[in-house]
Amino acid sequence: MSSNKPVKDKGRKASVYRGAKCLNCKHPLDLSDVYCSYCGQLNTTKQLSLKDFFGEFIGSILTYDSRLRYTIKDLLFKPGTITRNYVQGQRLKYANPFRFFLSISIIYFLVQGLISTFSGSSLFNVNGSNNETVIDSIIQQERIATNPNAKLDDDILLADDLIVINNDTTSLNQKKGYNYKSEAALDTIQWTNSVVERFFLYRDFYLETEIKDPVKAMDSLKHKNNRLNNWIYEKNGAMDRVQDDPYGFFDYMLGKIPFFLFFLTPLFAFFFWLVYSKKKYTYIEHMIFIFHIFSFLFLAMLICLIPDTIIGDQVLVAVLFGLIGPFYFYKALRNFYKQSRLITILKLVFFNIVFSIGATIAALLFFSVTAAIY
Repeated sequence: MSSNKPVKDKGRKASVYRGAKCLNCKHPLDLSDVYCSYCGQLNTTKQLSLKDFFGEFIGSILTYDSRLRYTIKDLLFKPGTITRNYVQGQRLKYANPFRFFLSISIIYFLVQGLISTFSGSSLFNVNGSNNETVIDSIIQQERIATNPNAKLDDDILLADDLIVINNDTTSLNQKKGYNYKSEAALDTIQWTNSVVERFFLYRDFYLETEIKDPVKAMDSLKHKNNRLNNWIYEKNGAMDRVQDDPYGFFDYMLGKIPFFLFFLTPLFAFFFWLVYSKKKYTYIEHMIFIFHIFSFLFLAMLICLIPDTIIGDQVLVAVLFGLIGPFYFYKALRNFYKQSRLITILKLVFFNIVFSIGATIAALLFFSVTAAIY
């Protein structure tokens, strides 16, 4: 008995909807192909319905969630093993190490920023102290230290011995305690020392005169009105912003940490490549290992963020960096590089010493660069 009834909708994967070529890339297909072997699109000619649309949406989430689930699980509980699996070819099982590192670090700072906004505090101001009073006191003390004859009146500093800079009625060399150096004198010393000397000179001049325009300042100081001098003088504005809102500056600096670590990762990878040169791992494979280590730190800090906020102290983060972090690093080294316990412990101690020194230098450099562009 032949049936003229319409074919019942069995979903977009049903064989009755399969075509002879992919609608996406036009690659020839067999009717038994559920997916295109070239681009991976579902082989179906069925018109898209509301049910199909949301079904594909949920399916895409579950597919990504599968990779995300394996990545998070193995990153937390299989240190080093996730890197070994990835470099040995299990690429589809895990999220891309670089993308995951950027994603988890950005998510961490977004959540931390939201918590700071709603709690009225920041990572550097957990006690919610009156910052403005403290900052005003620091600024006043700094100005008084620079100008001992200064007087305070409604938060405005009136200097008894302040010279008339703009009209050049008094020579800078006649100012008490002012360490003035001419352009010619600065040109006679090494360039790096000259830049440092200019910075402190311009800072003292800025605090004494409160002249914000670099062109006026260079004219008063009889210095060259060039791009370098103007840039150095303009950093006084950044210094004021840091003094007025130090926690805002540190929050701003924290937001740049993922990118800072990203640019440092090649240096760390090169160091690992030298230490483990006999292991025949490629430079990129060492870099993947480091990205996984950084990703674990941000993921663990993200997990600790809300409980620490509820507790009101950085207890879990302290445990993370004091106990869990070093043990995790040891297990990651041992599982990925497959060396004995003694060799791994010795290299762990060596890495900690080297990275502590390197991190200090890098942090100072990072602070300087961040302050320069703030």
